[in-house]
Amino acid sequence: MGADKAFVQLAGRPLIAHVLDRLEPQVESVLISANGDASRFAALGCRVVADAARQGPLSGVLSALQAAASMGATHLVSTPVDTPFLPGDLVPQLLLAAENSPEGLALASDATGDHPATAIWPVGLAPALADFLAEGQAKVTRFTEAHHAARANFPDARAFLNLNTPEDLAAAEALLKGAA
Repeated sequence: MGADKAFVQLAGRPLIAHVLDRLEPQVESVLISANGDASRFAALGCRVVADAARQGPLSGVLSALQAAASMGATHLVSTPVDTPFLPGDLVPQLLLAAENSPEGLALASDATGDHPATAIWPVGLAPALADFLAEGQAKVTRFTEAHHAARANFPDARAFLNLNTPEDLAAAEALLKGAA
């Protein structure tokens, strides 16, 4: 959208603030996976983790998994910064679904399909993910399928609405105004 997506304004607040509002009540701490100048996130009070190698979203997941492990975490929840309507029960539902995966990996799903960027990752998957990336692989769904990701099904497809265009942003503004 021609700007750092995290700071694109929705209802007078940056997209990242909307995502944090949804996630912070559900997790112990938040890591932000971002490349570039980490100081732009300083006001948010979250640790910023850069990709070790830039091979797409899984590079960020790997760096965050490694950081989460160093913090003593057992799991990491990943979400895109442009999904401001995440469910209030995202983490519990992902954890519940992960119980049905032999590797403890689960991703969000709804009537429109899977949302593999919104997932719960056991930190123990970091070595397998590092190997996957070292092989030149980078497709999220290829990794999640290979590691038997379970699905957490959510009834409201709007919860995972990605804001990628000015039209998407306008639709999200209308949704928020309708909820007020």
